[in-house]
Amino acid sequence: MLLLAFDTATPAVTVALHDDSRVLAGSTRIDARRQGELLAPGIVDVLRAAGRTRAELTDIAVGVGPGPYTGLRVGIVTALALGDALGIPVHGVCTLDALAYAAGREATVAGPFTAATDARRKEVYWARYDDAHTRVEGPSVDRAGDLAASVTALPAVGAGAALYPDSFADVRGPEHPDAAALAAFAVARLTAGLDLLPPEPLYLRRPDAQVPAGYKAVTPAGPPPGA
Repeated sequence: MLLLAFDTATPAVTVALHDDSRVLAGSTRIDARRQGELLAPGIVDVLRAAGRTRAELTDIAVGVGPGPYTGLRVGIVTALALGDALGIPVHGVCTLDALAYAAGREATVAGPFTAATDARRKEVYWARYDDAHTRVEGPSVDRAGDLAASVTALPAVGAGAALYPDSFADVRGPEHPDAAALAAFAVARLTAGLDLLPPEPLYLRRPDAQVPAGYKAVTPAGPPPGA
């Protein structure tokens, strides 16, 4: 297996390559406005650093959110296009699961904890975990101040928790998902014969762009009388 993993559901544009035994190379850039500009060069850089080519890839794993619409679609569309061009499977991974797995790898948490990313509008995307491998609630989107104490009293990882220290009692790292952890998570599940998600976005709310209320469709006028 040679699995390429990447995620653009948060400000972290993160890419990694895993050969079924270890991460061969990785790259992470933090920029919430340039996912479309940074992802492709990141993929090229990671393959070059590992001394591999796209033709050697056997699988792709992509973060499917939850996350803002614009950034999220960059990663998923890229994964689907690359998978189709190479004729290889594309797997989805919940971005919060990748963040939780990264926290476990870095040993910042051990027992139950919460993972939260920034959903803007004073909201967070969140999920609750028994451990780094086991999600027990979520993913959901809510205002940080409206979350139950059973969620906010736990140790919390992610930029969403760091934004609201008055709501989350014990904020720890990592702040953003890491494709190295996403790749390791995906490889572990695939080699164990377990399913991953389809490569479809986890949108938990409607996009900001809406059809205006009272919108009236205009149909083309018919030919003038006598035409």
